[in-house]
Amino acid sequence: MNTRLKAWFAEHPQVALAFSGGVDSVFLLHAAREAKAHVRAYYVISAFQPRFEREDARKLAASCGVKLTEIPLDVLADTRIASNPPDRCYWCKRAIFNAIANAAQRDGLPVVIDGTNASDNASDRPGMRALQELGVRSPLRECGLTKRQIRKLSHEFGLPTWNKPSYSCLATRISHDQPLTAEALAATERAESFLRECGFSDFRVRRCGSCARIQLPRDQWDKLLNEHEAIRAALAADYDEVLLDLKERTSE
Repeated sequence: MNTRLKAWFAEHPQVALAFSGGVDSVFLLHAAREAKAHVRAYYVISAFQPRFEREDARKLAASCGVKLTEIPLDVLADTRIASNPPDRCYWCKRAIFNAIANAAQRDGLPVVIDGTNASDNASDRPGMRALQELGVRSPLRECGLTKRQIRKLSHEFGLPTWNKPSYSCLATRISHDQPLTAEALAATERAESFLRECGFSDFRVRRCGSCARIQLPRDQWDKLLNEHEAIRAALAADYDEVLLDLKERTSE
């Protein structure tokens, strides 16, 4: 384990981890366990997280031998989030981490941590301002661990998420000029679930008005074009048109 990270947990032996089941949070959970810290994982259930991500989080927490506490949160009840302004992520992060902090306090855990790493650019992530305001700690970032290093260490430790594609919440698929609704988010989840079942990976289905704009790596374009009729038919109930974004999607 990274010596700085081990020392960090020695200084903070009781922590509540905001857990998503992604590369960073799984690595951080493993590191906390290896450092013999008392760690508990918290997963916030909202309309922004698809079902497969919740199931992944449950399985991964269990594989690490850590109890996962699930916290339901109605993010769409907050108009500062549902109206989808440019700073939506800030208000969403505040709501999520307030919920986690309250649960952690009830469980007697003094420090809330998250998986922000040294590769994350604060200027691109308004949600990071909310974390700072709420006193959430980011051990990976504080210890200088980049995404590349975390993937490499995860591979060495045999963690199944070492090559897992990054995944952002469903709200990011809807542009800021459109309000967030349960129906639009559910349509996004259905579309992405279908593409995942078809064997596509590391993609996004973005909503542009009544159209679906699919972003995916260039090496999957031929597959999508070959299967375009089935894809168009599957998405027709939720979208008037299905478009391929000719700007290649990259992971990180």
